Amino acid sequence: MSIKINCYDDGNLKMKWFCFGSGDKPFVIIPGLSVKSVMESADAIAEANSLFAEKYTIYLFDRRENVSAPYTIAEMAEDTVTVMKGLGLSDITLFGASQGGSISLVIASAYPDMVSRLILGSTSAHITPEYYSRFAKWVELARAGNKTELYLTFCNEIYPEEVYEQYKDYFIDIASTITQDELDRFIIFAQSLKGFDITGKLSCIKCPVLIIGAYDDTVLDTDMTMEIAEKLEETTDIKLFVYNGYGHAVFDTAPDFKQRIAKWLE
Repeated sequence: MSIKINCYDDGNLKMKWFCFGSGDKPFVIIPGLSVKSVMESADAIAEANSLFAEKYTIYLFDRRENVSAPYTIAEMAEDTVTVMKGLGLSDITLFGASQGGSISLVIASAYPDMVSRLILGSTSAHITPEYYSRFAKWVELARAGNKTELYLTFCNEIYPEEVYEQYKDYFIDIASTITQDELDRFIIFAQSLKGFDITGKLSCIKCPVLIIGAYDDTVLDTDMTMEIAEKLEETTDIKLFVYNGYGHAVFDTAPDFKQRIAKWLE
């Protein structure tokens, strides 16, 4: 499999995206904060999500290419909506992981008629100063140009210890390929989390929501997951599931994560 990387360009906004699958229903994935663009992992992502490929056409969107600071979560959401509308997508199943979940919450609250189902993985509706301090540490490493320390710190905090130790040498190799442009973009994207808060608009979300978190999430702990569930259960149908032992990146590490989503979508 070789996934084609496309670039939406309307003269103002440039955003890379790709799609795979043959189904007639749109399934949109918005990935989390990363040092390296997920576009480089398109084939692996398609393989990991092949379970949905018969029923859906899966779209994955990156962040804006022509980016400058400050760039807020709300602006990321608006940019993603612009591209989705440009591609003619509607009645979408929307899955957001980590920062992508925050973006998805903004989209689902601002454009409720556009989203038919919402799936959230290890995400938050607001970032307190306490939690932003963890992202600020990554920003400082990126500003200092400490590529290896940044990437190892990032991976050590999002993955369980056994996964981190197993792939540590691989992470070191990846760190050596990080460019200055990638560091600059990472800083802008990470800073967007400072002061983010959409809790007051969660009541605008009307579609069914699946919320998945992890008890051992050291980036955004289960308090964040539970807060979203408590707010949304007042206005819409939700299902909550919390793993243990798979870390913040449970959406990549839990072996039955995709199957759990598929079952909920039945």
